[in-house]
Order: sequence, then structure tokens, then C-alpha cells
Amino acid sequence: MTPRIWFLVACGIAIVLTAGGLRLSFGVLLKPISSDLEIGRQVFGLVLAVQALIFGLVQPFVGLLADRFGSLRVISVSAVLFALGMFFAGQAETALGFGLSLGVLVGFALSGCTQVVVLGAVGRAVPPARQGTAFGMVISAQSLGMFLVVPGVQELVDNFAWRPTMTILAVGVLVLPLFALGMRARVAPAPSGPQQSVTEALVEARSQTSYWLLTAGFFVCGFHVTFIAVHLPAYFVDQNISAQTGALALAVIGLFNMVGAYVFGALGDRFKKKNLLVFIYLGRAVVMGSLLFIPVTDFVALLFGAIMGVFWLGTVPLTSGIVAQMFGTRYFGMLFGVVFLGHQLGSFAGAWLGGYVYDVTGSYDWMWIMSAALGVLAAILNWPIVEKPLSRLAAPVLAALGISPTPIRLRPGDTAELRAVGMDATGQPLTSAVEYEWDSSDPALEVDASGGSAIVAVKPSADSEMTLTVRARVGDQLVFAKRIVTVV
Repeated sequence: MTPRIWFLVACGIAIVLTAGGLRLSFGVLLKPISSDLEIGRQVFGLVLAVQALIFGLVQPFVGLLADRFGSLRVISVSAVLFALGMFFAGQAETALGFGLSLGVLVGFALSGCTQVVVLGAVGRAVPPARQGTAFGMVISAQSLGMFLVVPGVQELVDNFAWRPTMTILAVGVLVLPLFALGMRARVAPAPSGPQQSVTEALVEARSQTSYWLLTAGFFVCGFHVTFIAVHLPAYFVDQNISAQTGALALAVIGLFNMVGAYVFGALGDRFKKKNLLVFIYLGRAVVMGSLLFIPVTDFVALLFGAIMGVFWLGTVPLTSGIVAQMFGTRYFGMLFGVVFLGHQLGSFAGAWLGGYVYDVTGSYDWMWIMSAALGVLAAILNWPIVEKPLSRLAAPVLAALGISPTPIRLRPGDTAELRAVGMDATGQPLTSAVEYEWDSSDPALEVDASGGSAIVAVKPSADSEMTLTVRARVGDQLVFAKRIVTVV
């Protein structure tokens, strides 16, 4: 990859690190906000569930805006909304005000300044063979953000209380437009097949069973990560673990997922992504179910964070990679946005049900049972996915035509062998499925062609210059070139 592409990826990493890390830190605010506003865990969970739901519902449309108008504008506007939502949440005196700010406004904002928009920009710039690795790097940044931001937010709450903390975080979010400037770097897009309309892209995706299986599996991912991000610190406090250790366990998840997300993304460039997804979901089921049988100590809390961290967001580079592999990157933001909607529906369920189950039963045991069962279900759903490009992408993309040797200089009575090569958008030769037509309107130039090569003969009566036309065709794609044959 070129330095310009690496710079774009680095800016994307900075955005996801900041916005994603902050989004995953809201769980440490559960107890102080619930106590101060006199709302139960169910209400706090419902606010974050609404946030996740709005995040998902608007994501396909925001992704389409980024596909059409670029990520800079989308990220900049979203950052301002994010800051306003955090600020107003810190001023809220009622559950309704808190819900409208942190739930609704921040939910809208997150759709434009987190991984979907960033992955769309990265996916269009990075060659397909390196997309898994690049996606893994971006998602690892969210985990690094979680590792850095969660303890920082806990420290701010301990020293300044939660309301000033929200104001400080609102100011910090305003750095995102600066990072977004790097997302407008001009790079040559990777070939993505023949062009489609928005409607054609949606109809095509809707007809693919694997697309819906992927979306259903991603629902479980959202359920898992949001339940843990929102309720894990409180769960550990209920088990007589300190709030600092609970926050540290979340940070450890982020730390270990830095490795997990990158490794699974890189493995996705070498092995079937859907098989890796099956492994991750089964691994999550075992780890989450184990909390029902193992006494919770400080060591167990941190060990849970480390093991869960390996599986935490390794699903994202693999799931997004399958979307890009199946459909190309032209409408990646929109199509992955639909899949991400499934993730956010799961997030809604995980955040709200966690609070509801706790308020009704007084514990999280049924949530751990449900999480383990859903992990097994997600593995079953991902197993039959057909992981390959659609036939539309399998056809070569004909973008240019080269003819050699150039220039063509012949004497009367001479013959020469010429060769034509169709090329894709990256300048690479297409070795199959290309049909060639050779033609000369000048009777003094005889052409005996076979495929991409031709024997050209100049008659003694030839003029000083004659025109040779070559056409290359792949399906409905046609490229032609004209060359002057100079008689010397």
C-alpha cells in the first residue's frame, strides 16, 4: 500500500480510537448516574439501548451519505452532534432529558463517526487482498480507545463527579473533524465491478441468503458486547469487586482485543472468514457461560476481560470483510450499515434486557445463560455462509487497452506482429474473458488476427500513414484504441 493510503488508515484509526473508546466507556457511569437521577438500572440500560437502536436505524442512510459525499463532512457533523449530546446529558435533571441527550442525540452522532463510515473509506482505498488486515487495524484502535478511555473516564468520575466529566468528554470529542481531514486523501479506488444504482445494490443484497445469515449472527455480537460494556462493571461490584477493578476489566477487554481484532482480521486474508466467525462465537459462549460456575475474584474478573477481549470485536473485520468481498465497496457504507443495524438491534436487547433481568431477578445469571446460548446460535448461523464474490464482481473490469510495440513504423512490404492487452482499473492485464477485434479501413494494410495478437502486412502501395483500430470486449464492456502505422 502507498504512504497516502497508510495515512488515510492512520486517520481512520485515530477517529475510531476516540469515538469508539468513548462509546464503550458509558458502563462506568451506570451507578453514579442511576443514583443521582434516581433511576434504576433498567432505565439507564434503556437509554443506552435507545442509543444503540438509533445508531443502527440511521446507519444505512448515513453510510450512503458517506458513500456519496465523502466521510469528511459526515464525520465533522456527527462530531458536533456527539459533543452536544454529551454536554446536554451532563446537564440533565430527569430521565427524559438524559434519554433525549445521551440516547437520541448521541445515537444519531455515533452513526457518522465510528467504524462503519471509517471502514467504508478504508475499504475503497485498500486493495482487496489487504482489506482484512486494514479492517483489523481500525477495529483494534477502538479496543485501544477502550483500554485508554475507560480508566480515564472512571478517574474523572472519581475526582470530578459525573456531570463535569460529561462536559470534559464533550470538549474532547471536537478533535474528530481534525482527524477526518485525512480521510479525504485522494487514492485510486480498488476495482468494484460494474456500477450499480442504490436500488440495484439493495435488491441484489436482499436476494442473498448469506447476507441475512451474516446480519443475524451480527445481532448476537451486538447483544454480547453491549450487555458487557453496560453491565459488566456493575456485575463485578455486585460480586464485591471494586468499581476500579470493574472498570479495569473493561479496559483489559480493550487491551487484549487490540491483538484479537488485528489477528482475526489478518487471518481473514488467509482463511475463510465465516469459519473464523464460528470459532469466535463458540469461544464467547464458553467464556460467558463460565461465569455461572466460577467464583468471581479480582483475578477472575481480569482473566475474563483478557479472554473475552481476544474474541471481543474480532467479528467486525471479518463481517465487514465478507460484505466487501461479496458486493464490492461502491455501496459498502450502506450495505454494511444494514448488517450493522442487526448488530445494534442486538445492542438494544443486550443493554435493556440486562437492566430488566437484574431489576426483576436481582442478578445477571439469566443474562449469562442467554448470552452463551446466543453464542452457539450465532456459530450455527454463520457456518453455511457462502463466502465469495457475486458473479457481477467475478467478471473482469475492463478499463484500458494497451498495444505493443509502439510506435508502429514499417516499410512497404514489411510484416510485424502486434499484441493487444486489456487491462483493469489498476493497470493489471486481464488474461481471460477478453475478446479482441482488429480492423483497418485502409486496403493497403492487411491484418491477420488471432485473439490479442495480429500479423500486420504493409502492401507496396501503402501511403505514409494508415490507421489501425483494436477493440477489446468483456461482456457489455468495450474499450477501443487507434494506432497510426507509419510507412518509412
